Amino acid sequence: MGLGDIIEDTRDFLSEEFEVDRDLILPENSLKETLDLDSLDYVDLVVLIEENLNIKVTGEDFKEIETFGDFYALIQKKLSL
Repeated sequence: MGLGDIIEDTRDFLSEEFEVDRDLILPENSLKETLDLDSLDYVDLVVLIEENLNIKVTGEDFKEIETFGDFYALIQKKLSL
């Protein structure tokens, strides 16, 4: 599974879980604003990532994440792609 496949899968489960149009989940868009995340939603996001991608992330990992592009870079780093 390559990064492109991971991005597509991620867009699918994020749009479903956070009830957001999949077309809004673009690399340049704000993760927090697009998904309308509050502090509890970040906990849900961590769980979703672990369940769907089998990688461990923490709240600390999200301190530097602003856009979906940043988010995908984090996933890529964690998966060592």
